[in-house]
Amino acid sequence: MDALELKYVVERDNFAQAGEASGALKKTLKSLGFPPDLVRRVAIAMYEAEINMVIHAYGGEITATVTPEKIQVVFADVGPGIPDIELAMTAGYSTATADVRDLGFGAGMGLPNMKKYADDLDVQSTIGVGTTVTMTFLTQNG
Repeated sequence: MDALELKYVVERDNFAQAGEASGALKKTLKSLGFPPDLVRRVAIAMYEAEINMVIHAYGGEITATVTPEKIQVVFADVGPGIPDIELAMTAGYSTATADVRDLGFGAGMGLPNMKKYADDLDVQSTIGVGTTVTMTFLTQNG
């Protein structure tokens, strides 16, 4: 299999669309025959990042690259950035508004769950510019 690259656009505050990209990639990975546990880990971590983009960013793009060895998903947003990445990685820490929390989001588990389910997580952020989150998942061939 050659590398497969898929792109998805995420809109700010579009909770109705949130989860569509992670659902689409999950379906693609299943159809390609990746192991269910790997597909589940990718879907969970990707959903967390996708929701963070909807809640905190002004929009962005997801690029997923799938090869036999690994699945790499890059989330590049335009937004306020993350002032303290180490603090943001703390379970339960959240800057979500009360309105977002009332919708059932913003529990502060997004980045911790991404770290838990990805084999590698890299978070780069510039205040006033945006954040790029790169998650890598190794396949059984990796």
